[in-house]
Amino acid sequence: MKKNSSLLKCISCGKEYRFSEIRFTCTCGSLLDVVHNLEELKKSFSLSRKFFEERQFKINGQPAGGVWRFKELVLPEIAEEKIISKQEGNTRLYRSKKISQWLSVENLFLKHEGENPTGSFKDRGMTVAVTQAKTLNVKAVTCASTGNTSASLAAYASEAEMAGLVLIPKGNVAVGKISQALAYGAKTLVVNGDFDVCMELVRNAQEKLNAYPLNSINPFRLEGQKTIIWETLMQLGWKVPDWFVFPGGNLGNTSAFGKALREFQQLGFIDRMPRFAVIQARGASPFYEAFKNGFENLIPQKAETIATAIRIGNPANYSKAVRSLQWTNGIVESVSDEEILEAKAHVDSAGIGAEPSSCATVAGIRKLVENGTLKYNETVVGILTGNILKDPQIIVDYHLKNHHALANPLVEIEASLDALRNILELQE
Repeated sequence: MKKNSSLLKCISCGKEYRFSEIRFTCTCGSLLDVVHNLEELKKSFSLSRKFFEERQFKINGQPAGGVWRFKELVLPEIAEEKIISKQEGNTRLYRSKKISQWLSVENLFLKHEGENPTGSFKDRGMTVAVTQAKTLNVKAVTCASTGNTSASLAAYASEAEMAGLVLIPKGNVAVGKISQALAYGAKTLVVNGDFDVCMELVRNAQEKLNAYPLNSINPFRLEGQKTIIWETLMQLGWKVPDWFVFPGGNLGNTSAFGKALREFQQLGFIDRMPRFAVIQARGASPFYEAFKNGFENLIPQKAETIATAIRIGNPANYSKAVRSLQWTNGIVESVSDEEILEAKAHVDSAGIGAEPSSCATVAGIRKLVENGTLKYNETVVGILTGNILKDPQIIVDYHLKNHHALANPLVEIEASLDALRNILELQE
């Protein structure tokens, strides 16, 4: 291969494959990385912090989003006219005094990936994976999904004029997510089984039916998700925070985020690594349990949690995620559904809003502060992965049915100014 070529490389045995090969695991059974010759790219394109800050790049006449700003470190050899993009990325980095005070964290930032086109971080990975699929002349793409991946696949497959096929576990997907897959035209199949059963079907379909999978076992997905970290560092003026805290389900982000930091460190764009804290829902916490036993083994679970986006009992990216924690001296924590709901109420009431799995991040930060792991004066970036409207039934149930302390129930009044006056007086 040419010195400056990008390639696929096994994370275990090191065997290399060309980009033109459609495969997602090595012959030894391990996962594959997209590997770029970073020094060659840095030299060829004069890459620097300033290069990315000043980048002016358009796709189809429109400003490129936050993913393709970093094109040279994502898919450097792709022709610009072949990119399938919806200007994903460029999401906000929020500060909230209310949430900071509740968490007892002075320097808190919340990176909201729910502001992407289909409402989740999955769009960052999907733009890269679908672009690669188009380059390979793939006709059909598929995924297993608890909701967000199906929405993103459907939208990007439509844009690329590909057939989209999504497999969802019966009874375990929020209506706000499945509605997107239906609306965008993907063929949606309800499988009698959980997410892990759906994932196994996707793997078999790739091998035997030539259906190109777009789950995070696809290494090109992770190349897009890397840009969440890079964009955050730019927004922070290249100051590395003490912590990145984010939810863990299939562990694609855990894998991508570690790779992003590792590459930026190798390029000299950052001089130290932050620490990772991966937060799992207690009812879907195989990574947390493995962390507690020193990653000696992963024991799959029958996952059950209200946080549907991370309701995964056998994470496909386990080995890459372990590697990321080793690079970042990272930790894993678990939180209960009740803690997630409480955190969500605080995030929502601050006018930011996010789906339950996102709010596992905030619940995790609170728990880590309480046990002394996170300090008040440390800089903490929490990743919110999905939009508040992804799971509206959770919101309705919380505020109208369960009488939580932070509930904001509907109030029925007579059609009169006196009734309004009474309500206003109660708010003072």
